[in-house]
Amino acid sequence: MDSDVSSLTIIAKALKAQGVEYMFGIVGVPVIELANAAQIEGIKYVGMRNEQAAAYAAQAIGYITGRPAVCLTVSGPGVLHVLGGMANANENAWPLIVIGGSSEAHQEGMGGFQEYPQTSICKEFAKFSARPPSVEKIPFFVEKAVRYSIYGRPGSVYLDFPGDMLKENISSSIIQYPERVPDPPRPLAPLSSIDATLELLRNAQRPLVIVGKGAAYCRAEHEVRQLINSLNIPFLPTPMGKGVVPDDHPLCVAPARSRALQKADVVLLLGARLNWILHFGLPPRFDKDVKIIQVDICPEELNNNVRSAVSVHGDLKVFVNQLNTRISEKDATSSYPKINDWWEMLKNKCEDNKLTTQQLISKETIPINYYTAFHELTKVIPRDAFIISEGSNTMDIGRTMMNNYLARHRLDAGTFGTMGVGLGFAIACALWAKDNAPEKKIVCVEGDSAFGFSGMELETVCRFSNKS
Repeated sequence: MDSDVSSLTIIAKALKAQGVEYMFGIVGVPVIELANAAQIEGIKYVGMRNEQAAAYAAQAIGYITGRPAVCLTVSGPGVLHVLGGMANANENAWPLIVIGGSSEAHQEGMGGFQEYPQTSICKEFAKFSARPPSVEKIPFFVEKAVRYSIYGRPGSVYLDFPGDMLKENISSSIIQYPERVPDPPRPLAPLSSIDATLELLRNAQRPLVIVGKGAAYCRAEHEVRQLINSLNIPFLPTPMGKGVVPDDHPLCVAPARSRALQKADVVLLLGARLNWILHFGLPPRFDKDVKIIQVDICPEELNNNVRSAVSVHGDLKVFVNQLNTRISEKDATSSYPKINDWWEMLKNKCEDNKLTTQQLISKETIPINYYTAFHELTKVIPRDAFIISEGSNTMDIGRTMMNNYLARHRLDAGTFGTMGVGLGFAIACALWAKDNAPEKKIVCVEGDSAFGFSGMELETVCRFSNKS
């Protein structure tokens, strides 16, 4: 005998069927009952103090796990508050699903409570923005939202649910739940690109590998470490690329960042974009004749700002694994030129800069400076801790002072330079750690201005800490 099922249950079941495990938000009309339905289906819900922070927390889960979490928000102002979070997810290329309640559809155009053109506005901030046309189609749109959030370049999506739709009930017999979206396909790079890459590296006098957060996101740490060790090439991590290869690896040249970028003649760019963080790949920060080997999941990113010597559209993890396989097949490591002069120059510069940093660490300095504070802090940070940091000097100096040793364990203001992300990120990391690595510590270091953007989320931290 058929039974009726509510639209709320359908949304929750559809999310759970697609592997959604976490939801962050602020409840109110018309989504209060949706948060309840999600928890009934086993989705963990965290009530936040600001929708923007909820969006930051949800996208951090997306980065850590590779599958989206949900930011749940009320209509009108609630949706507007998450736009900054959606933009940040897109710029960082992290998956995020935003679900917004909206004013009742039959009141559209009448000036209903918190009525606003949410679906059209969110199109500017999302890869996909839609309102399901009927309750029956909800699972179809949830599947599509998850797929859009993780396929291609990951990013944010938006689903809109009018208040009257959230009150509907229909026969359970007509609801079909699509199968869980599989992880994105990982296409192979052409063999010609593999050989061209190895040829450039073989002939380089001053090769450099730049490891970006894309390498962390696609879980390529094992492959990248193998490549670095096989070729004995210096590497430079971007801020959230830290930990893909441990910061204390002997080939890490982060302390000599400027010198490495300026002098490298061949750069293998792994999961990083030639944007402002890497000075667009242009002189004077880069050699005018540098040859770039670029790997990116987004084809539009290839040859942006600088014409690459080798452009590879594809999955970074697969590409680096192909490089490693080809090196093994050809026993190519013995064919690479000795880079002793290059390495000695970088190593000397690293040592000089480390000495300068040590000279800045002084307990007698009044008022205490950043270097002294971070020096003391690093003595108690576990090697496997998540480190979240934001703020101008706090974040920039923290990058040089606080090492990372594991991939996806460094989260900061990112590509968009967004302030206010810290506590949302920290809450997400703590929630994930509680379920997967209970002994892991989460360290959140914030500048005073950055803290001001989301300081009330400390109440969220305390509330959920008391529950655990």
